[in-house]
Amino acid sequence: MTKVIAQTIGRRKSAVARLRVSSGKGEIFINRRSMENYFPRVAHRNLVLQPIRLVESEGQYDFIVSVNGGGETGQAGAIRLAIARALEKIDADFRGVLKKAGFLTRDAREVERKKYGQPGARKKFQFSKR
Repeated sequence: MTKVIAQTIGRRKSAVARLRVSSGKGEIFINRRSMENYFPRVAHRNLVLQPIRLVESEGQYDFIVSVNGGGETGQAGAIRLAIARALEKIDADFRGVLKKAGFLTRDAREVERKKYGQPGARKKFQFSKR
């Protein structure tokens, strides 16, 4: 087992990703599965790889991710934030580039709760005058 360089956490919606980075050859394991196996959609894989491609550090680090909660998109966003934070820890020079791209900002949007007497958070039952 190689030495862990950085440990970070990323969150998005109700998903939480815990990440460990070690020097390696660019492998990403999510919940003990390869990224290609865990995220069948290319869009989610690209979302995860965005910060790595931005700082041109592909093939340098291995990422071991433990993610739970939320759906696929939320988990991919949480992993992206965790990777961006880890890259910033590894090299402080990456901070400006990652911040400008918006990868270090936590997306705070959450699902609004359903209210009583309504079918959803904002939707109302149809009004009948008579």
